Amino acid sequence: MKALINADPSIIESLAERLKSARGRPEYQRIQCVLLRATLGSSAAEIAKVLGWATTTVHNIHSRFAREHEAIFDLKPKGGRNHQHLTPEDEAGLLAPFIGQARAGGMLQVAQVRSAYEQRVGQPVAASTIYRLLDRHGWRKVVPRPRHPKADVAAQAAFKKTAPRAAPRG
Repeated sequence: MKALINADPSIIESLAERLKSARGRPEYQRIQCVLLRATLGSSAAEIAKVLGWATTTVHNIHSRFAREHEAIFDLKPKGGRNHQHLTPEDEAGLLAPFIGQARAGGMLQVAQVRSAYEQRVGQPVAASTIYRLLDRHGWRKVVPRPRHPKADVAAQAAFKKTAPRAAPRG
């Protein structure tokens, strides 16, 4: 068994202190993984069984600890808008001219917002990008249209009068 982690008392003490102040389960388990190896000399397979991990994961944690030391416990938060075109403040600035129009009772047309957005970022974007933008800033569709624009009211009324009735179920 290769000694990647020394059973140095100072390392064990710093890991034990860090274990007490762990900020979540992932960090806590990583510290446990290294601490079990340093204090008990447990094998990767034993540690994996205790933590419910794959043996390869334990090997990776031990190798990274040997290279990077306690820096492996500082986990970066996941998520975020990593592929954004505009910051939320820029998006709010883009929507500002449309707020006055909406407050005056006008209809917001997504095509206008989309063309302004595309002009600002300098590239074409999908319509879903604009709908997500509007959703992020609290815009919503207030009233659905009452009828289809191409509906023929007279034809609908005539159909209601002449349509055959279905036989009652029984």
